[in-house]
Amino acid sequence: MNSLADLESLDGADVVVIGGGFGGLSTACYLADAGADVTLLEKNEQLGGRASRLEVDGFRFDMGPSWYLMPDVFERFFGHFGHEPSEYYDLTRLDPHYRIFFKDGDRVDMVPDLETNREVFESYEPGAGERFDEYLAKSKENYEVGMEHFVYEDRASISDYLDWNVAKNARGLSLIGSMQDHVEKYFQHPKLQQIMQYTLVFLGGAPNNTPALYNLMSHVDFNMGVYYPENGVGGVVDGVVELGEELGVDFHTDAPAAEIKGREGAFVTRTEDGREFYSDYVVSDADYRHTEMELLDQKKRQYDADYWDSRTYAPSAFLLYLGVEGDVDPLAHHSLVLPTEWGPHFEKIFEDPAWPDDPAYYLCVPSQTDDDVAPDGHSNLFALVPIAAGLEDTPELRQEYRDMILDDVAANTGVDLRDRIVVEEQFCVNDFADRYNSTQGTALGLAHTLRQTALFRPSHRSSAVDGLYFTGSFTTPGIGVPMCLISGQLTAESMAEAVA
Repeated sequence: MNSLADLESLDGADVVVIGGGFGGLSTACYLADAGADVTLLEKNEQLGGRASRLEVDGFRFDMGPSWYLMPDVFERFFGHFGHEPSEYYDLTRLDPHYRIFFKDGDRVDMVPDLETNREVFESYEPGAGERFDEYLAKSKENYEVGMEHFVYEDRASISDYLDWNVAKNARGLSLIGSMQDHVEKYFQHPKLQQIMQYTLVFLGGAPNNTPALYNLMSHVDFNMGVYYPENGVGGVVDGVVELGEELGVDFHTDAPAAEIKGREGAFVTRTEDGREFYSDYVVSDADYRHTEMELLDQKKRQYDADYWDSRTYAPSAFLLYLGVEGDVDPLAHHSLVLPTEWGPHFEKIFEDPAWPDDPAYYLCVPSQTDDDVAPDGHSNLFALVPIAAGLEDTPELRQEYRDMILDDVAANTGVDLRDRIVVEEQFCVNDFADRYNSTQGTALGLAHTLRQTALFRPSHRSSAVDGLYFTGSFTTPGIGVPMCLISGQLTAESMAEAVA
């Protein structure tokens, strides 16, 4: 495996990065720090990719990611460049981390204090408090070993797994089976199972198709904490962009790529307005399928349409961004509204795609923590309902679903928003496809299924075009802001390894 110390082989190289999501921003920073001349082209009017911001009438919404998890990843990223996250933004640890409203009227908070959480588990199931400790111990082990040896190291082929060091570190990890199988070994109560599995929404999977290894997310949740960054996730984008500017990255917004021509040492990337950018290398943080099927000639594609049609995509989402008069107590900064049986919702995402009849959904109310995201006397919130990628998305369906969700919020949280909305924007399948060139309108990328994890994800390095690389959520390590930051490191390492 290459190391970051070896990136100096990229010194003096000209690189074009397509896409300003966290994967593209991260890659650009690593390459610029290594001495490369980096130009980043972003399709939209602002950097951040899916971490866009929407500002309307004094309300500021994070349009995409809204959870700040895995603070160690951000510390390691900025630390590589001799900085700390606190130089760019402050963090507030949330209490509660999140609140769950079950649709049978039950409500539970998960908080920073582990003893309190342990008591909650015990109250649902005798002995669950002790098993909570055991589960978190296993989760911590999986996190520490998995991150160091299987996330920060890109094992792109089977041969990378066939050595003693890998076998030694893999021993004891939960590499076989699904999250559902794993959680059932510890907890029988369905609500406790849901608490341990809700993070699968962030991985784009379901309990029965996500590898058990991802129980490591419970260590992230309970032991490491849930935070709110100053100015939201958009503030983190600002911090990474500021770092990139300090390193010399040349950023271009409103510059959608239209075509990639050439090969290593002689690339030209053309934008839709006819500009041409010449480089030795190209890195795409755009949707992987879009890059191959729309920006490259057919003979330069690694995968055909049948391959992409056979993939399992992470959910899309129906989103309502709402500015509301008054407060919205008892909603917390992060709230989850869950049916007591959520299996039918996952079936409507992965097995029988349709708009769910009894959805599980997420409510984010940053105004509970940040006074600057809404005018005085108002609340800022958005509702996110995971739905299947590729669903029919029409104004009529949106209106029907919008009304159903607002009714559901009132019925299950006690918060009636319907007569207090002063700002409303919607975002759904078609918008993900239009704004982000997202395959089937997925909100996240490729799902983390058993057959789409680790070496089974598309490669960072093109096998068809020398000098073409990929980064972001379609590649390893996968979905989520921390994973996309790490993908930037892995892409830079892959480039350096090929050049050296």
